[in-house]
Amino acid sequence: MIELKDILYKVAIDAVIGDTMTRVNKIEFDSRKVEQGDVFVAIRGVLSDGHDFIEKAIDKGAVAVICEENPQVTVDGTVYVVVKDTQSALAMMASNYYGSPSENLKLVGVTGTNGKTTIATLLYQLFKKAGFKVGLLSTVKILVDNEVYHATHTTPDSLTINYYLKEMNEVGVEYCFMEVSSHGIHQKRTEGLEFVGGIFTNLSHDHLDYHNTFKEYRDVKKIFFDELPTKAFALVNTDDKNGAFMLQNTKARQYSYALKSYADYRGQILENSLEGLLLKLNDNEVWAKLIGTFNAYNLLAIFGTAELLGLETIETLQLISDLQSVSGRFQYMISDNKITAIVDYAHTPDALKNVLETINDIRTTNEVLITVVGCGGDRDKMKRPVMGNIASKLSNKVIFTSDNPRTENPNHIIEDIERGVEPLDYKKTLSITDRKQAIKTACQLAGKDDIILIAGKGHETYQEINGERIDFNDFEIVKQELKKLNK
Repeated sequence: MIELKDILYKVAIDAVIGDTMTRVNKIEFDSRKVEQGDVFVAIRGVLSDGHDFIEKAIDKGAVAVICEENPQVTVDGTVYVVVKDTQSALAMMASNYYGSPSENLKLVGVTGTNGKTTIATLLYQLFKKAGFKVGLLSTVKILVDNEVYHATHTTPDSLTINYYLKEMNEVGVEYCFMEVSSHGIHQKRTEGLEFVGGIFTNLSHDHLDYHNTFKEYRDVKKIFFDELPTKAFALVNTDDKNGAFMLQNTKARQYSYALKSYADYRGQILENSLEGLLLKLNDNEVWAKLIGTFNAYNLLAIFGTAELLGLETIETLQLISDLQSVSGRFQYMISDNKITAIVDYAHTPDALKNVLETINDIRTTNEVLITVVGCGGDRDKMKRPVMGNIASKLSNKVIFTSDNPRTENPNHIIEDIERGVEPLDYKKTLSITDRKQAIKTACQLAGKDDIILIAGKGHETYQEINGERIDFNDFEIVKQELKKLNK
């Protein structure tokens, strides 16, 4: 157990009722998980307000409550701490409770719309191959050196982040690479963490169901760079006009990477094919197994980060040439009858455009490009017609289908997507609600040397329909369907 005052270090406190020398067991922000001796933090969420569950938390054994307003009724023996912002307080408390674990390793955050998972995961790979103990906090998984844990959010809650960072401390992890989402920044999940560096990839239309406007989405991302310390580095993609904006007001050391403009880390694509990329990185040629212009940007960010963290250039280039693609990120296979199937997480207009342009850049005009794509339910509806327009313009054939419909009618989602298709492109499109049937149809339509892109779900191994998660893996399904055609 620990004294309450010790986990309140650096928390902005307005008022205290009771004794902060009270010893507490652990921190909880979900009243259902509270046990005897815990401290309960009342968080105002999107769907519920933790202040409504204070009484329930005390009934279950909470001996202290962190809240944003003076309680109307107090319970004898319970400590009440009133703070300005319970989300911020939770982040600081979590760090204090676990012994400020981020200060005991080199933590680098990656933010932006696209590329976060690839960059964070490949940096983990690269530093592992360089002989270091490394951690990863990503959409796909959490890695504590060699131990693998399931990830549920792009940026986990503050308690989860600090718990795993503490686990990393205990096994001697030296570097940790972490995806930093706009939700995570807005909900203060990264407060109290000590970053040695931040990477900005790009910014495009996403999460406007949560942030309301693109400006709000952009400004939230910028908070991450505003809060970096002076000894940290900020590495941004200046081919994206928002890159320079991220650097305004940051105290961190400023660096840039780009393919099209002058930057500290400059890149040039010399060859781009299904076998990989031949790149020039700051006048050094390197062959990489990854594919496409978007991956050239990712590799530039990785190259710059490795150098900023102290690796030698020659070693970094050698390690880059050995990196393997990330699950569900331009993951591809070629069947026995020479059909290429590509699975990618592209679930935003910009990501879908990047993937389709990459495929069109590396194919000849003879192959037919068949795209299977949908959009998630209960999320940003504005992007649906945009994605329908992009898919139908840049593909020879398109099958619109379900993604994760959640609680929405999948047919209504598909109708939204279809609204973006221009009259001349309608003849290219089909709509098949069942995703497995859509993938099967794409395989049946494909001939020798044709290319199938299955976009939107990438690494996910489930479909979410009416609150239920059903096993579903795009890559495994397309592999099975192509295998059937070979027989």
